[in-house]
This record gives sequence, structure tokens and C-alpha cells, in this order.
Amino acid sequence: MNELIEILDSRHLSLVIRDVQGNIHTCSGRGVSDLHHILHNNPQWLNGATVADKVVGRGAAALMILGGVKQLHAALISEQAIEFLEKADIKFSYGKRVPAIINRAGTGFCPVETLTANCSSPQEALPLIDDFVSSLSRSC
Repeated sequence: MNELIEILDSRHLSLVIRDVQGNIHTCSGRGVSDLHHILHNNPQWLNGATVADKVVGRGAAALMILGGVKQLHAALISEQAIEFLEKADIKFSYGKRVPAIINRAGTGFCPVETLTANCSSPQEALPLIDDFVSSLSRSC
């Protein structure tokens, strides 16, 4: 895990994944878009993987759980994400714990954190995240 955290920090990335074959995959996208893309296009990267992530809210936690992530370190994690991870029995560590992830503008909660706040399971959160990510790609 220390190697993944070092890569995450030194390269200013948002996500580093070590898959079960030992291959390292890196991402620098914003929000849950990279995790969402990986879950739908390269799910084998997540199944049994060790992950280091900059920011993990409830939506990111849901995607990692659905992908089968085994271990996670989050630089910043929300209490809502912790709730999901503990229920899924995923081993995790973090740098800083916050009640909720704040949006980039600092004016309120992260949209995905708000969107998934009432979801009781990752499976329930997935279609909401799918719609959210889809709406982002349509607005470009």
C-alpha cells in the first residue's frame, strides 16, 4: 500500500490501482468518473485490487465495493463511505475523515455524495451514479 500512496502523491494522481496480477493502473480524472469507467470497461482491474484514492465518498466506495476491491487507502474519506466499506468488510485506511465530501466550489456537498445519501446499498447507488456520469458526458 505504501508504494501506491507514494505514486498517488508524487504524481499528483487521483487514483492508483494494483490489480491481482500486480499491474499498476493510474488515473487523474475528477470525481467518480475514472472508477465508473473502470467498473464498466475494465472490471478485472478492481476485482481483488488494492487501491489508493485521493477522495472517497459514498459513490466511490459503492463503485469499489461493486468492483470487488480488497483493500483501500483514501487520503480523504467521508463517514458515508466508511459506512459502506465497513458493511462490505473491505480493509481500509485513511488520512483524514470528514462527515461528507464537499463540492469543488466549497459551497455544499459533493453531488454524488448527495445523490447517494439515502442509498442503503452499493447496488442501489449504481444506477444513480450511472445517470450522473452519463449526464456529465452529455454536457460536454
